[in-house]
Amino acid sequence: MKYTKLNNTDISISKICLGTMNWGQQNTEKDAHEQMDYAVDQGINFFDTAEIYPVPPTPATQGLTEKYIGNWFAKTGKRNDIFLASKVAGRNPGMAYVRPENMELCLDRKNIRYAVEASLKRLQTDHIDLYQIHWPDRTTNFFGKRGYQESEIGSSIEILETLTYLKELIDEGKIRYIGVSNETPWGVSQFLKYSEKMNLPKIVSIQNAYSLILREFEIGLSEISIRENIGLLAYSPLAMGVLSGKYLNGQKPKGARFSLSERSSDRYNPARAQTAIKKYVDLANENGLNPAQMALAYVSSRPFVTSTIIGATKMEQLEEDISSIDIDLNNEVLEKIEKIHKEYSNPCT
Repeated sequence: MKYTKLNNTDISISKICLGTMNWGQQNTEKDAHEQMDYAVDQGINFFDTAEIYPVPPTPATQGLTEKYIGNWFAKTGKRNDIFLASKVAGRNPGMAYVRPENMELCLDRKNIRYAVEASLKRLQTDHIDLYQIHWPDRTTNFFGKRGYQESEIGSSIEILETLTYLKELIDEGKIRYIGVSNETPWGVSQFLKYSEKMNLPKIVSIQNAYSLILREFEIGLSEISIRENIGLLAYSPLAMGVLSGKYLNGQKPKGARFSLSERSSDRYNPARAQTAIKKYVDLANENGLNPAQMALAYVSSRPFVTSTIIGATKMEQLEEDISSIDIDLNNEVLEKIEKIHKEYSNPCT
């Protein structure tokens, strides 16, 4: 395994992060524990989860992923060996079940405190190392939305307020560091502005989608990431498994994510992206590379990426994904990747 410093900290984390959003939906608790055991044996010391997991989120399964992790901590005694990240849900009328009936789901003090306390209980720990805002508490571009149009639907909690509430939890020792997810350049700039002007905690990470077929992070956020030393935690680096090539030509392998649910297929596996996907898969095969490993190795090699978040339903997938950290793409392959990107830029944006 390779390691790097979490930006603006002295914490050393693995360049591969174990993602967990399948656990409780596609994976059983036994599967989850097997994956954690294997990941730790391979040198991974960074787990990422969220209060709403597993995905697709449902009232019946919400919180199961954190419970599985908490039970693993209790069983193995390895809590102190893991840098643990989780997330608080932002405004979403369709997910009111995440909070008690008398609370509106948003990023105010009451919600954030409730979310942290509930996650700590499920995770069976007294602190979360990295606490992230899962998505903005405002109408903007995230989860594949194109174009920007301000909406008057609902109110929103100001970023300064949310940052102030997070500081309270840091002061209490319930969380150590903070990050954002599915955020825009404007949103990140606001967090940075308030942390500097108001002496509030600085975000240490941005967890956004990033892959060979979705590189929009490079357009505005990569400069902020490098200049402000706030690294990307890249999620969906395989575009929900699409870059393995398993869905090409309309295939729907048994047990695969998009065979079980079409949720997010329009975002990660649209018809307009098929040519680009095939070109990347063919490039890997022509160079004796596993397509999934080539895609992951590319993401891990980017200068603004702190860690690449992988997730798998089967152990053989997990083994493959983790092994990608040992692959260094040569200049010829990198040049050909850029050629494909130039011709088919961000087909999933």
